Amino acid sequence: MTELLDDAAITQRLTILPGWTRDGDEIRRSVQAPSFMAGIELVAAVARAAEDADHHPDIDIRWRTVTFVLSTHSAGGLTTKDFDLAAVIDRLAAEHKAEQAT
Repeated sequence: MTELLDDAAITQRLTILPGWTRDGDEIRRSVQAPSFMAGIELVAAVARAAEDADHHPDIDIRWRTVTFVLSTHSAGGLTTKDFDLAAVIDRLAAEHKAEQAT
């Protein structure tokens, strides 16, 4: 099982992931895609990466706004898996020209 991160480690990791915020045992980020279809393509790219990592985010799509929520449910909180996938999501969002949602 993956080890839970303590509060200090979570805070430190969030400093290198702009746009991600902590909400209890989860981290989340919303991005705005240039179009609805671009948002769907971003979700598909994240889904492929999530399958490869065997770690799956909760994803909410509202027209062009896509919200990603990460937590390692099997560990009961936040682990390195969440932050590793968050970094991949950031890279994919940039590739799909999605910007931080307001």
